[in-house]
Amino acid sequence: MGNSFATTSYIAAIALFILSLSGLSQHRTSRRGNLFGMIGMLLALIATAVLIPSNGIAPLIAAIVPGAVIGSVLASRVAMTSMPELVAMLHSFVGAAAVLVGISNYLGGSHGLTGGDLTIHELEIYIGVFIGAITFTGSIVAFGKLNGKISGKPLLLPARHVLNLLMVLAVIVLGVVFMSSAEGAGMTPLLIMTAIAFVIGIHLVMAIGGADMPVVVSMLNSYSGWAAAAAGFMLENDLLIVTGALVGSSGAILSFIMCRAMNRSFISVILGGFGTAEGVAPGAGGEPQGEVTPIDIDGTAELLSDAKSVIIVPGYGVAVAQAQHSLAEMVKLLRDAGVAVRFGIHPVAGRLPGHMNVLLAEANVPYDIVFEMDEINHDFPATDVAMVIGANDIVNPAALEDPTSPIAGMPVLEVWKAKTAVVMKRSMASGYAGIDNPLFYKENTRMLFGDAKKNVDALVAKLRELVTA
Repeated sequence: MGNSFATTSYIAAIALFILSLSGLSQHRTSRRGNLFGMIGMLLALIATAVLIPSNGIAPLIAAIVPGAVIGSVLASRVAMTSMPELVAMLHSFVGAAAVLVGISNYLGGSHGLTGGDLTIHELEIYIGVFIGAITFTGSIVAFGKLNGKISGKPLLLPARHVLNLLMVLAVIVLGVVFMSSAEGAGMTPLLIMTAIAFVIGIHLVMAIGGADMPVVVSMLNSYSGWAAAAAGFMLENDLLIVTGALVGSSGAILSFIMCRAMNRSFISVILGGFGTAEGVAPGAGGEPQGEVTPIDIDGTAELLSDAKSVIIVPGYGVAVAQAQHSLAEMVKLLRDAGVAVRFGIHPVAGRLPGHMNVLLAEANVPYDIVFEMDEINHDFPATDVAMVIGANDIVNPAALEDPTSPIAGMPVLEVWKAKTAVVMKRSMASGYAGIDNPLFYKENTRMLFGDAKKNVDALVAKLRELVTA
């Protein structure tokens, strides 16, 4: 009875996970997709508990309850600005789990397997531990880079590719030793490989620049999925295998889509430091290229109220200032006044795939005025005002105009083609890629300095005056 219930529940959970991924592919169905995922995970936990012997229920509860409490508290307290590093840290947990499952599985013996079955089982352990170790340390470094504890600049060691190659060769040699060892005698090569994989994970992500971090998070998501699938093979758990494969494949597809949007190859991002010379980190992008033209709240409000069409480009600064709700109010005022307002979203805006979309959805911005970069880029020449709020690298014309730029070739939102571009920033500081932005010095660019939320709140107040006048 227990096995039948578990099998049925696993099938239902798999179906719900697939529906969850489908729902998360669109704004309108994302909440429903999340709900399907939650129900599927609950079913999976219940089914797994049914299969556990009665003497294992107490340890299971002792593990689940504290984890559920800690997870709920952290999730409820995390700010939207901290969501990217939270996701990175969660990926590290999956990697650590895969390492621990693999090592404990090997310590548990052959489980009666012989011949080819034993060979496959040991290969599953080795590969699972390898992927899990890279995911664990790579995710921790990503967490540090995203929250600022580690510099966003790439750490480019001399001959770093040779170093990576040597470590991979060492992993292969240790794998041969591990597979040819007598039962229980392969722990030493397994642990040495784990240590090397830890170093590989650290080195790979340390070599990746700040502008690539959204792709790195997506890539680590894929790694965590494959690590979970490997753990599923080790534990002979079909649900874990399928779930891990779903996460791994979807993460890989998302990484590929984002790399294509950035005009980068997936391999170049993994190897780290694109647009940089061997062993040299990207510079600050040279000296400022001209004088900026500042603008105040009154001037910006007049530009917006007189415009017929406005495109708003949000960036990470919107999340930092928690300005999304004030921004939604400003958009409503402008639309009520007859101004056509739309949002342009870059695939890597913020520090997490879909970060800006989630922010706008949280503020109840209508889905039908939120457009992706490819859908809206050609409309800037016919736009009266392009308003950039808290974004930098994703609107940097150097990506298209300067072949020596660290972000050369990356598609960007071409806001400078609008009649007037208003850039809202706290200061002239560079973006996450650490390079200067020629947009700030163009003749049709106006700089509105200050905190995004305070500025948007002031714009809302001024627009109310202009609209009701």
